[in-house]
Amino acid sequence: MATAATVSAHLSAVPCQPHVRPASEPAPTATLIGSVQRAMRLLESVAGHETGAPAKQLARETGLALPTAYHLLRTLVHEGYLRRDKGLFFLGDAAERLNSSGAPQKRRSTVVAALAHWRDAIGAPVYYAVYREGEIDLVCVSDSPGNPAVQEWADFRATGHAHAIGQCLLSQLDEAARRDHLDRYPVQSVTPYTVRDGHSLLRRLERTRRMEPVFARQEYALGTVCAAVPITAGTTAATIAISLPVHQVHRLHPAAQQLQAEVGRLLGPLALSISI
Repeated sequence: MATAATVSAHLSAVPCQPHVRPASEPAPTATLIGSVQRAMRLLESVAGHETGAPAKQLARETGLALPTAYHLLRTLVHEGYLRRDKGLFFLGDAAERLNSSGAPQKRRSTVVAALAHWRDAIGAPVYYAVYREGEIDLVCVSDSPGNPAVQEWADFRATGHAHAIGQCLLSQLDEAARRDHLDRYPVQSVTPYTVRDGHSLLRRLERTRRMEPVFARQEYALGTVCAAVPITAGTTAATIAISLPVHQVHRLHPAAQQLQAEVGRLLGPLALSISI
């Protein structure tokens, strides 16, 4: 289902190397810009007042002279980092955008942590994918040396008919969207076990019950079986999946049931994370 280069949930950070300052490099304090420091202190002070604060109070809290505080506050208002209303200062749109810029990373961290937990609890690589703008998007994979992810030996997006992830995502689409996908990515034999034609695949998808796990046995990669649990948030189709070696096929249904139960407990955070 994924190459070894696919984003893994357990990447190790590269150790930081100590920085040795050459003799020609100025001392760090010599490069600091006082006005920037003072402006940042004002922003921090404003952020601590949800109902706003007047300039005099902000100047007092930051230890700035009132004329300096006024000058910096006007500049921050002009740049959109603050807004002024009836003599009180509030965080502006530019500051709010900075505050929310870390949200995608937080959502990704939520998914990465969940996948790593399920990987260890179930003893299988775990995959997270969404159907986005007409394409199967494998967002994140969590595997381990003992339970490696399936190698993407055939284009994953073009072979959605052959793996549980793709079939699970397609089962959540309406008929028109399914046919559009198959028009762009026609059914083709990937292994001797792959569904033979688009008509047969559509019939299989129609028989798939809502929110039931989808199973595929050696349809994408010989020696591998997989299961995918559907997740629907609004109009977005998503799935969490696992894969196992074929000699562990007896584990597939119990593992899928365990995964579905685990996903149900984290459905709220996962639904919020679908946009990563």
